[in-house]
Amino acid sequence: QVHLVESGGGLVQAGGSLRLSCAASERTFNAYRMGWFRQAPGKGREFVLGISRSGGSTYYADSVKGRFTISRDNAKSTVYLQMNSLKPEDTAVYYCAASSLSGGSYYQVGQYDYWGQGTQVTVSS
Repeated sequence: QVHLVESGGGLVQAGGSLRLSCAASERTFNAYRMGWFRQAPGKGREFVLGISRSGGSTYYADSVKGRFTISRDNAKSTVYLQMNSLKPEDTAVYYCAASSLSGGSYYQVGQYDYWGQGTQVTVSS
C-alpha cells in the first residue's frame, strides 16, 4: 500500500505560480510511475502530467504545455508539480497518483493504483 500526501495548494491570482508536492510513504518510490490529475467542479478527473520511474520521460496534457512542469526526487520519495502562468481554468482539486504498471498509458485514470487525497488550487481572475 502506497500512501500519497499532496501539499502546496492555495489561492493565487491569474498569471501567478504554485508548486505542489506529493510525498509517498513507499521506500521503493522509484518502482512507480507518477502522475498528476485534476478535477474541476462538475467535471471528470483529467490527466495533467506524468513522469517515468527514473524521471527521464515526462508527459503533458496540451492544456498545460509550456506552463506546468513535473519532476521527481526519488531519494525523497516526492514528486513535484510546478505551475506557472496560472489561469482561472486551472482551478481544480489536484491529485497525485502512483502506478505500478510497466506498460500502458500515463494518461488514463485506470492505469494508477494509488491516489492522494487532493489539494485545492484556486486561480482568481
